[in-house]
Amino acid sequence: MTAVLLDTHAWVWSFADDHLLSDPARKAIGAADAVFVSPISFFEIGQKVRIGKWPEMAPMIDDLPRILSDQGGLVAPMTPQICLRAATWEWTHRDPFDRLIAATAEQSELTLVTVDAAFDQLPGIRIAW
Repeated sequence: MTAVLLDTHAWVWSFADDHLLSDPARKAIGAADAVFVSPISFFEIGQKVRIGKWPEMAPMIDDLPRILSDQGGLVAPMTPQICLRAATWEWTHRDPFDRLIAATAEQSELTLVTVDAAFDQLPGIRIAW
């Protein structure tokens, strides 16, 4: 089984059919047997809406769980092991959302679909964008 984990922006771009979602990313999503989104992505979107950094997401905030379900997507696990890996990982990147998403990909053996080059410091995590 092939499975991917979508970084927050990749998930939003996938349901918005945004041109920023690259062809390799679209192919990886289309070919996957399972597509996951981390629960932290819901928190990240909500946080950014609350502080005014992502106002265009505000009208969709309450519909996000349904949108993922309608896409056939799954919520990735959030376990103590994932949280501890994210917290203790020897990785200079400080963004807690990214750390949790990367740890989820690693611990759940999922390929991460992201444009964020910060993940390149973690070999084998990110697909080529």
